[in-house]
Amino acid sequence: MRMMLTGAGAVGECILKMLEKRDPKGEWLSYVLLADFDLKRADEVKSHLEQERKYREGTQYETAQVDARDREALTALMREHRIDFVMDAASPFVSNFIFDAAFEAGADYASMGTWSVPKDHPEFGKGFEGAYLEPMTKYNFDRHEAWKEKGQMACICLGIDPGVVNVFAKYAAEYLFDELLEVHVKDGGNLTPPESEKDEIIFGFNVWTVLDEVMNPNAEWSREGGFLIEDAFAGEEDFRMPEPFGVNHLVKVEHEEVVTMPRYLEKYGLQKASFKIALDDNLLNALKVLDKLGLRNIHPVQVGDVKVVPRDVVAACAPQPKDIGEDMTGGMCVGVDCIGIKNGEKKEYFIYQPFDNQEALRDFGLQAVVAQTGFGAALAIELMGRGIWKEAGVFSPEYFPSRPYMDQMEEAGLAYHIQER
Repeated sequence: MRMMLTGAGAVGECILKMLEKRDPKGEWLSYVLLADFDLKRADEVKSHLEQERKYREGTQYETAQVDARDREALTALMREHRIDFVMDAASPFVSNFIFDAAFEAGADYASMGTWSVPKDHPEFGKGFEGAYLEPMTKYNFDRHEAWKEKGQMACICLGIDPGVVNVFAKYAAEYLFDELLEVHVKDGGNLTPPESEKDEIIFGFNVWTVLDEVMNPNAEWSREGGFLIEDAFAGEEDFRMPEPFGVNHLVKVEHEEVVTMPRYLEKYGLQKASFKIALDDNLLNALKVLDKLGLRNIHPVQVGDVKVVPRDVVAACAPQPKDIGEDMTGGMCVGVDCIGIKNGEKKEYFIYQPFDNQEALRDFGLQAVVAQTGFGAALAIELMGRGIWKEAGVFSPEYFPSRPYMDQMEEAGLAYHIQER
């Protein structure tokens, strides 16, 4: 495989570190082009990888500067370097450009999430139509037939959530239940900053992504009612995570699982799907203020003699995920609460993946949220690189059999647990 990684941020670096561990001699991943708007950052990641590598004959790395909003430049770069697989680890607002460029260049494609465009004045209620100009995943799935005709594969929504939790849900449908009725993703944990940083505002993930997911209209799905769209911070719930994570206060946010899981799991009996996450109070308050001040706006505003995008300013000024987390204790707990029927009885299982922050720093030099996401994506890339996940069209992880991915999790030491509730 000759891969182009677009986006050399913290998650992108983690993906490559994990792939180095999984394929140290470059037996199936022969070449990686690290492409980023910031060439200095791409070179920095390349240097980190080469300093840590064990084998001289391993994966070859090169870097390139590219603006991911320029589809023609992306396509040309892919063709120049004979890229056959593109991993999109860039900000979500450029994902459609990268997706289209991969298609034009004849390469397969994967991403950790998709781009959506809410209306400026969304209407809440049934269906995406009143709240979104472009709902999450639609741009990609609408092009399934075109990708299929060309014999190319795109697998969207790889990471921890979406990603690993999608595989967990498929595993539940295949092995834990005769009929899977409900799937509810729960993203939380007990990650805690030191007392000296109790007032810090921490974006644990890409700042653009956080602003979208949390403040956009959110959705849940039911077979009976379709998609229910609500305003930010709806669906408050206290959910008891497995020990040592305790009770987490969760809210609904926009997330792709509520679209992809019904698409592939309804045939197993699925009737309900939702996504909820625990958010730090400081971050919640900050997001509300940014929203009220118009600072999550993606439309340029005039400031003196220049035009700036307010959200770009926030993204540039906020603490970056790669630079935070060294003093934080605890960890992440991300899983899926599955309810269904087995042998005529109603059963409930929580399938989850814990990730300790200090272990993430020790093993990857990155905080837990980033490492957990990169780890999940890397294992899926390996399945595609080795030809285990292979089919023409546009898919998300639930489409494929779950066992190969779960087996790789065990091999790689990415622990998961199944708790009967």
